[in-house]
Amino acid sequence: MNHDSPLTIAQAAKAASIELANTDPSRLASVLESLAALIAGESAEILAANQLDIDAARRSDLPPAKLQRLALTQADIASLARSVRAVSALQAPQGVITSDTIAQPSGLRVQKVRMPLGVIAMIYEARPGVTVDAFSLCLRSGNACILKGGREAAHSNAALMSLIERALVQHGLARASAQLVTTSDRAVLAELLACEGLIDLVIPRGGAELVSFVRQHSRIPVLAHDRGVCHIYVHADADLDMAERICVSAKVAAPATCNAAECVLVDRAVAEQFLPRLCKALADRGVEIRGDAATCKAWPAATPACESDFGAEFLSLVIAVRVVDDLGEALAHIRHHSSNHTEAIITTSQAAQAEFAKCVHSSCVVINASTRNNDGASLGLGAEIGISTSRLHAYGPMGLCELTTQRFIVTGNGQIR
Repeated sequence: MNHDSPLTIAQAAKAASIELANTDPSRLASVLESLAALIAGESAEILAANQLDIDAARRSDLPPAKLQRLALTQADIASLARSVRAVSALQAPQGVITSDTIAQPSGLRVQKVRMPLGVIAMIYEARPGVTVDAFSLCLRSGNACILKGGREAAHSNAALMSLIERALVQHGLARASAQLVTTSDRAVLAELLACEGLIDLVIPRGGAELVSFVRQHSRIPVLAHDRGVCHIYVHADADLDMAERICVSAKVAAPATCNAAECVLVDRAVAEQFLPRLCKALADRGVEIRGDAATCKAWPAATPACESDFGAEFLSLVIAVRVVDDLGEALAHIRHHSSNHTEAIITTSQAAQAEFAKCVHSSCVVINASTRNNDGASLGLGAEIGISTSRLHAYGPMGLCELTTQRFIVTGNGQIR
């Protein structure tokens, strides 16, 4: 754990970011290869540290959703190592020329080139895996990072950070390229958020209270990774076997994640046929169904929904179900209740697919697939630092390119103006 003052931490990160921006990307990739090997080789130590956090969390009655996010398994650690290797194998974005034109009438050659953002402060809760994902993506894109993990994962994060530091030192890079801050003192966090000019971007990833605190106190640009109120609309022309499989999996596979389905909208044209089978499949897997009047009529065991259930992020085995008259009503419901995270449509109609994609403006629109696919690994990003529900400067899963900006390099032969 870093006990330096927020200002000292930010200053060290700024100095490290300058070094990283000028480091050969292949060297950064080598750091990640070493880290992946360390994670795989030290799994017993990581699991032991994680167990300390789990034991403390149970004593403090941490909510089940957070407890699920906190826990690591041997499979999770193997997945972390694979994720680090996947990021290492991706093309580094820094230095990539994204545009190369000749301006008219001046004749200037105008290039747009990707460059690191600089210093990224990541503030997150529970998930210790975020420590590794955030570091991997920041380093591969040439950024320094300050990682403010939650106190509930203090032992896990410290164990993972020790491996990160070993990998950095092994390749001759500054320890300040990645710094872990675990204090729960909000006053210290507020000091960190005031380090304007040293930190370039703040990414809060957690509950509404955390995101609100960061937005209120930060003097640095904030890219929020907010609630995931994800919808699936079962259209009149849906393949109902596919729809059942997707809806059930999107709810039960990992209910505590932000890309899990929280609401299913069923077109009235197929409701009588589809609702009993959907509700039975969900109930068989322990899901509590909170339905509107039409849903409760089709499945009397459903709990009558109140209006606040639509727009709720349950993060558990609870789902809201509503019958809608048509695509237009489904779109209106989503506009009103969406958190701009992920929305899906199940339909064989290409016209409905196109209309849904055009009218839904969430960070990810999914057609005939689960909302859980809004994920960095699923979308080929290797990993993600989070899923942005802000629209500037990135929207959706944030991979390597989203941790860079673009600048102009202009070449002339004497032009003046």
